[in-house]
Amino acid sequence: MAMAMSVLETLRALADPTRLRIMRLLASMELAVGELAQVLGQSQPRVSRHIKILCDAGLAERRREGGWVFLRTAVSEIGSPDALGTALARVLVNAEADDPAFGAQCAEDRQHLGVIRSAREATAADYFARHAAEWDELRSLHIADGPVEAALGEMLSGQIGRLLDVGTGTGRIAELFADRAVHLTGLDKSPEMLRLARTRLQHLPAGRVTLVQGDFAQLPFPDAGLDDGFDTVLFHQVLHYAFAPQAVLAEAARVTAPGGRIVIVDFAPHEREELRTAHAHARLGFSDAQIAGLLTSAGFDPAGDRALPGHELIVKIWTGVRRNERATVTEFPRLANP
Repeated sequence: MAMAMSVLETLRALADPTRLRIMRLLASMELAVGELAQVLGQSQPRVSRHIKILCDAGLAERRREGGWVFLRTAVSEIGSPDALGTALARVLVNAEADDPAFGAQCAEDRQHLGVIRSAREATAADYFARHAAEWDELRSLHIADGPVEAALGEMLSGQIGRLLDVGTGTGRIAELFADRAVHLTGLDKSPEMLRLARTRLQHLPAGRVTLVQGDFAQLPFPDAGLDDGFDTVLFHQVLHYAFAPQAVLAEAARVTAPGGRIVIVDFAPHEREELRTAHAHARLGFSDAQIAGLLTSAGFDPAGDRALPGHELIVKIWTGVRRNERATVTEFPRLANP
């Protein structure tokens, strides 16, 4: 009976042309409520009512980022959590192909997505222009991004499965591994950075990317099991923001599947004290011994490292493999004062 009611609620939720259009739009890309209203040519309150019905029926998902609310589809032809979701996604695809009027409306809606993409790109360009000077100052202290990314690609050889990019920022590293990942999840605490990442990754299929607002000390993901969790967890120039890196890596271990990999890209120890105030760095780099101790205590076996000397700062890449057992808080080593 419960299943029958679920099917009825789902069918009722789809019994409206606007909601059908919304579902086809969300199959293309994740959209804010205001962006959906713009594409549909309807008021935001009206669109919000349609969204509530779709979310209540489990067809779409809401996620708040600061003052914005973003929507994504909860069903797809590949990757839906149940057979009903997969079937519904196929029905919507076939409906667009078999119904000329509905197909034409969906095609027109998707043309409007180009305006959304252009607006996002303009916002991103403005952000980069405002912060270019401070980023250039920091980059001048270490090796260029290209060699670091090349080394990272070599150390993460082969397929990388389900990738969690912690502190995704602009989404550059997630984009770098998009072709080798089954699914990309980018996490960042800043809604503004997530909007930049969304702009960079908007060319990827909607079902391949998930962007989540959250804190690396309290990851908003369930514990990993034998058949789920992340296969690769990446910290690219992020760990030096952590006042308690041991707790951050313990969280990473919690969501990493057994045998999964962790990769940390950060600085070797340095004495550029001004980075604390100018760029909010909590720690002035890490030694190999510190990272090895942190990885071991969190539940990873250290698996290799590489140094990339630059100008004043040395960039390091450390890797580890998730063990089956979990660490306890009492196992964490104490680091020297940051």
